[in-house]
Amino acid sequence: MTSKLLSLPSDQDHSGRTLAAEEVAAVAQAIASGTLTSTKGTFVKGLEERFAQCLDVRHAHACTSGTAAVHIAIAAIDPDPGDEIITTSITDMGALTPIIYQGAIPVFADVDPDTYNVTPGTIEACISERTRAIIVTHLFGNPCDMNGIMEIAEKHNLPVVEDCAQAYLAEADGRLVGSIGTIGCFSLQQGKHITTGEGGLVTTNDTDLARRIFLLINKAWGYGDSQPDHYFAALNYRMNELTGAVALSQLDKLADVVESRIATADKLTKRIAALNGIGTPVIRRGDRMTYWKYCLNVDNNRVPGGAVALAGKLKDCGIASAPRYIQKPAFQCEVFRDQRTFGSSHYPFTLARPEAVDYSPERFPGTFAALDQVLVLPWNEHYTTEHVDYIADSIHDSVDSLKKEQ
Repeated sequence: MTSKLLSLPSDQDHSGRTLAAEEVAAVAQAIASGTLTSTKGTFVKGLEERFAQCLDVRHAHACTSGTAAVHIAIAAIDPDPGDEIITTSITDMGALTPIIYQGAIPVFADVDPDTYNVTPGTIEACISERTRAIIVTHLFGNPCDMNGIMEIAEKHNLPVVEDCAQAYLAEADGRLVGSIGTIGCFSLQQGKHITTGEGGLVTTNDTDLARRIFLLINKAWGYGDSQPDHYFAALNYRMNELTGAVALSQLDKLADVVESRIATADKLTKRIAALNGIGTPVIRRGDRMTYWKYCLNVDNNRVPGGAVALAGKLKDCGIASAPRYIQKPAFQCEVFRDQRTFGSSHYPFTLARPEAVDYSPERFPGTFAALDQVLVLPWNEHYTTEHVDYIADSIHDSVDSLKKEQ
């Protein structure tokens, strides 16, 4: 094993974040203005304009979190109670509970076991007469097959929501994710490519949807209308000016953050590509992965103990890693398995087709294979060649040690 432990930068504190004097100055300017609400301020509006330009989309609206962004996107599509929304079996709960809150039924598509993403085939297998929309998650910054998915969506006349929380500036066939589907959703949570602690962004090229997104952020109050009213039921999802100030400064650094992550990830891939039993990220030709995290595919048949054992060895080297990413598929969580929603009602699952809530393991072979083999390594923009070499050496040494112990 490597003899000397090396401390790695962490995205959970200053060591792995780009927060600096620029953000402090921007926040000070916001405070000095005395205007901290985005309805009258300039920072959030500036963020929305700049982010729309960054993605080359017509509209971008800021909100309080990535979860809020997904909720807003689903509410903008406006499903009827009992409508079905296809989503992935491997994702954060914040991208799933908004479906329930809009009275819709999450229908889980299986994933490719090597990319962990939904595919055109797994999505189409879930489409029914009650399907209202598709949500695709570009997991770990690796884009889904958007050309194929959009063909399926257009064939069935379904809107596509892109969950880009982990995929800033990732590209599918040369196009930026978040600009391809009907609506894009982004997160500014602590561990994302850029951060404000919490925060979100929603993008679209559809002007009518943009209007509805704006209203959904603002309690459906028609700011700027000649006779404004609360036009429908909606919450307050407004980002404040302090958050907007930090986000604007962070946005200036995004391109460099992404390039740094890609460069160091490529170095690690080269160092471990030939290691027997370890698979590196599988990226489609023509796509660009932007590495929210770096994932290993660990072959249990070649690496004794698999991802769990390798994680234990890496921990001894001071490298935190997460086998499985999530401990079980989303549909095995109690909220779905036991339908724990609103009181004792089980709503909206009371409206579901039996097939839509059939979570039999045999229907999700890719999901279980993916979770069984994935090992998620932390990644951030402050990694250097020294850090990458240390991680690569530790992986090699750990795999060798496990094989010798067999």
